[in-house]
Amino acid sequence: MSKVIIIDYKSGNLFSVQQALKSVGLESEISSSIDKIQSADAVIFPGMGAFGTAMENLRELGIDEALRKFVKAGNPFLGVCLGMQLLFSESDEFGNTKGLDIIKGKVSRFPNSFENNLLRVPQIAWNRINTNKNRSWTKTPLEPSASGEYMYFVHSYFVQPSDSSVMLSETTYGDTCYTSSLLVDNIFACQFHPEKSGEAGLKIYKAWATQNKLIK
Repeated sequence: MSKVIIIDYKSGNLFSVQQALKSVGLESEISSSIDKIQSADAVIFPGMGAFGTAMENLRELGIDEALRKFVKAGNPFLGVCLGMQLLFSESDEFGNTKGLDIIKGKVSRFPNSFENNLLRVPQIAWNRINTNKNRSWTKTPLEPSASGEYMYFVHSYFVQPSDSSVMLSETTYGDTCYTSSLLVDNIFACQFHPEKSGEAGLKIYKAWATQNKLIK
């Protein structure tokens, strides 16, 4: 059986992710143990909350460097919501906060207005994920999804990769078109919450697990 670790760094809806994985046949363990992370077959990095606080927690637990080493070794890695944002170089939340710098780019806040009207921030809503000109969803975790399918989002900030080719899906909120999921080497990450997105979200978890040979 594959050893899958869900990272516990005091910033996530860990049990809902674990239950979603279990429903598609993937057993996992919630842990902040560096040894368990380093020996895992795959890591899932969820999260909700403030970027700066999350980075402080990661550093205090020593998980930041463990994650960099895990990714560098080429192991399957899945980031969700804040777990996607923390992979980036920096965030402008509360000034400027350095991230894990695994993916080059920055994390920025949605503007407060759209076409002279107030824009509700955070975005707490179902929204569409769409294909883009960069790549096909074939043989990716989004393979079972349709362009334009709705996923559930809860966030005030969005990622801006320096290399746009890592973008897998894009989503528009107000007049901001942003990267709602990415795939680069062994890293798949999404801004939306598959575990809160019903059957469509579970299919993404199952596709990721199957493609990485974690389940049959």
